Amino acid sequence: MEMQFRSLGLVGAWLAALVLAGCSVAPAYEAPQADVPMAFKEAADGKWKTAAPAEAAHRGKWWTVFGDPVLDELEERAGQANQNLKAAVARLAQARARLRDAEAGRYPGVTAGAGPTRQRPSPASQGLPADASTDASTLWRAQATVSYEVDLFGRVAASVQAATAQAEQSEALLRSVQLSLQADVAQAYFLVRELDAGQALYAGTVELRERTLALIQRRYDEGDISELDLARARTELASARSEALDIARQRAAAEHALAILLGQAPAGFTLPARPLTRVAVSVPPGLPSALLERRPDIAAAERAMAAANARVGVARTAFFPRLELTGALGYESAQLGDLFNWSSRTFLFGPLVGTMLSLPIFDGGRREAGLQAARAAYEEEVAVYRQTVLNAFKEVEDNLSNLRILADQYRAQDEAVASAARAARLSQIQYREGSVSYLDVIDADRSVLQQRRAATRLDGELARSTVNLIRALGGGWDGPAPTAVLRTDQPS
Repeated sequence: MEMQFRSLGLVGAWLAALVLAGCSVAPAYEAPQADVPMAFKEAADGKWKTAAPAEAAHRGKWWTVFGDPVLDELEERAGQANQNLKAAVARLAQARARLRDAEAGRYPGVTAGAGPTRQRPSPASQGLPADASTDASTLWRAQATVSYEVDLFGRVAASVQAATAQAEQSEALLRSVQLSLQADVAQAYFLVRELDAGQALYAGTVELRERTLALIQRRYDEGDISELDLARARTELASARSEALDIARQRAAAEHALAILLGQAPAGFTLPARPLTRVAVSVPPGLPSALLERRPDIAAAERAMAAANARVGVARTAFFPRLELTGALGYESAQLGDLFNWSSRTFLFGPLVGTMLSLPIFDGGRREAGLQAARAAYEEEVAVYRQTVLNAFKEVEDNLSNLRILADQYRAQDEAVASAARAARLSQIQYREGSVSYLDVIDADRSVLQQRRAATRLDGELARSTVNLIRALGGGWDGPAPTAVLRTDQPS
């Protein structure tokens, strides 16, 4: 009868454990609301739609809209060899391994072992007088041990949820690194091309001033002009040569930076010179809510919140009982030859030491401090998420305004270049006629150079702002891809 009661008690304990296993104390996760505008300030046609998760959507090769085969090749090389991208891939592999480690807690752990134990018990442990003698004995053991934690209040499940969210965060961070790398390569490439255009401009300027100096020298030798005009012509030529060398220095540094992005030593990388042409790419900004769908950094921040929320659940379970089931099955014998006899079999159900069910009572406030820390970490991730969303909107608005204002600035700059070029031609004519001094010619030439250099910088700024807008939008578009227009009719 006593054995029956014990069996019923054991079955009751198992049933109670199974019932309690469904009681999770982890808080339900709901992504907090962020302040999302109805439309972009700099894009009047932007309208609102409900955001749907799409951070895993394939962005495609967005850089191909620029129609530059060299840029296409550089992007492919960077995607294969960049070390920061490889590090992000390794971090994702670590996060996925930690997820598998957390999921292992859902299953029993089984170990097996064999070996001897040599022991001499004390007289007291045998109920003998203190001066009694006891004999040493050897016990051979071969057994398998099984251990399993019953997930009473969702500790294991919450740990798996946290690890899952962390793995998804690492995946989103990988996409963010990838997008940043693609944008950095495009920007570095356009910077090199802008400097190539500057070098071509100064090369033409140096050639022009060399011819001017030869003309001034001849007129000076003939006694038509004073030495002052000759000195001024030499000064302008030397100044143009110095500025050309400064651009060459900047171009070398930009090429080195591009080589690093490609995962290559600068000594082994050379990009042939090719001046930047004016590129106009129409990028549809889409809807403000689309940023919540496509930006990988926003997706990473949201997954960090989910992981922090799950860790709050892990911290809560510390206040509740913990049930760990253990058991062992194997053989024990005093002689090695008798170890695997049927009569040597043995089993154990229950912990070797301690208790099966443990309930924390007092720990000096350690569990409460852990729960408060987990809640504070969650609030931190909420603030980081909302700030990330705000920064995303700012980046889009900044680049939309840049492109809008650059369009007006181009028109004004083209007019300035044309006017400066005409003024330079008129000053040359008037100087040959003797109606103006050579200083007027120098000022007119300087103005042409400055205006053309400003136009070259605008070309580079336009290309970089377009890349920045694509980066800010998450690297892709809804609907037809944007089109690129190469302008070759720049003022001369």
